[in-house]
Amino acid sequence: MDKVALFPGSFDPFTVGHESLVRRGLQLFDRIVIAVGENADKKNLFTIQMRMKMISKVFEGESRIEVTRYSGLTVEFCRSCGARYILRGLRTAVDFEYERAMGHMNWKMAPEIDTVFLLTSTEHTPINSTIVRDIIRNGGDVSMFVPAVINISDYLEN
Repeated sequence: MDKVALFPGSFDPFTVGHESLVRRGLQLFDRIVIAVGENADKKNLFTIQMRMKMISKVFEGESRIEVTRYSGLTVEFCRSCGARYILRGLRTAVDFEYERAMGHMNWKMAPEIDTVFLLTSTEHTPINSTIVRDIIRNGGDVSMFVPAVINISDYLEN
């Protein structure tokens, strides 16, 4: 039986920190499903299709990665795609508290699904999508914060 992990998030945009977690996760899991969440309440910079295209480009040729969209409860999506693990990254103590609470709630709803936390690498600790979005909105260069194959200007609507 394959060890399948779900890596859920909004990924607006997908960062080098996300990429690093997925690549490290491939050392632990047979397959990773990167699930781009649909949240109508969030004001996203990039459409879900653009975000999926960015992520697919990063992992082009990697057969153990699937990029898809989802909405609803994460544990229900895990069940539907055969994932027994939820992969999450931890940058700070604040992340830990939030992710721990979420992990416990998911476990209560679906005890067969475990959450696996990976610490982000030191150089990626300050990088988060909210700050990267703000830099983009203000015309800054985010090339050092997103995977090298992503040219953000290709995804910006003029």
